[in-house]
Amino acid sequence: MSFRTLLARTTPSLTRSIHSTPSRLVVKEAVSAILHGSPAAKEEGEAAQKQHSKLVGRGKFVHEFQKHSVLPQHVEQYKKLIADYYAGINKSPDFDTRLVGSFEVIVGEVDTFVHIWEYEGLPGYESVKGAVRESKGHLEFFNHDILPLVQSRTSQLNQEFAFWQSSAPEAKGGIYELRSYTLTPGSLLEWEHEWRVGLEARLKSGHSPVGAWFSQIGKLHQVHHMWHYESLEQRRLTRQKAWEIDTWSGTVSKTVKLTTSMDSNILRGLPFSPTR
Repeated sequence: MSFRTLLARTTPSLTRSIHSTPSRLVVKEAVSAILHGSPAAKEEGEAAQKQHSKLVGRGKFVHEFQKHSVLPQHVEQYKKLIADYYAGINKSPDFDTRLVGSFEVIVGEVDTFVHIWEYEGLPGYESVKGAVRESKGHLEFFNHDILPLVQSRTSQLNQEFAFWQSSAPEAKGGIYELRSYTLTPGSLLEWEHEWRVGLEARLKSGHSPVGAWFSQIGKLHQVHHMWHYESLEQRRLTRQKAWEIDTWSGTVSKTVKLTTSMDSNILRGLPFSPTR
């Protein structure tokens, strides 16, 4: 395939420029655009990325999702120790952070625990992490007593969707479902647009939304939705009722095209968890 043919297929406008202005400068710019993208396109892409969070996010808080995969034989011991450790941090005036919820996965990734912490933006996150490191007693307890019980762990920083009706932490009982979707890069705005309609349909069918977040650091292009149900059977009936709402099927058909994978985990709040 000739160079001009390649340009004709990929950058028609640049090809016309080459034919009309056969200069080395135009050819050089054309090659650069093919290999690296034009400077203007780069700037537009970077600006769009920065605007995504501003357009769809609430912006005030950052939520850290900590996931601990615990060795099965140590699950009960872990639950006792993490209760003391996290409840202590949550109540301490030395750490400006709030525990939203601590959950055990009971269906899905069993022997896994999800902890959601709220910070005053990224500066708040960095400040708290620094304070924990300097407080040797907290860090030593975690490293010496809790860490040996954990076989793997991850941390992800997320921001809340602005349109979602997040609920305040409370003891409702029942179960929580955490649904996680990995999106095609660049589809976050479209996802948010379609789910504005989808959330209305879910509310009409009796769903209880807890929160919705999109990732910013950690595993990227990921969205999390959390729902509350009284039981698995109530979840089944409520989800079935959503299909009676005309707009719900449209939300499903349009958003499924934007995802590369999805997961569902059923959680139960731990006794010390503000959301349980």
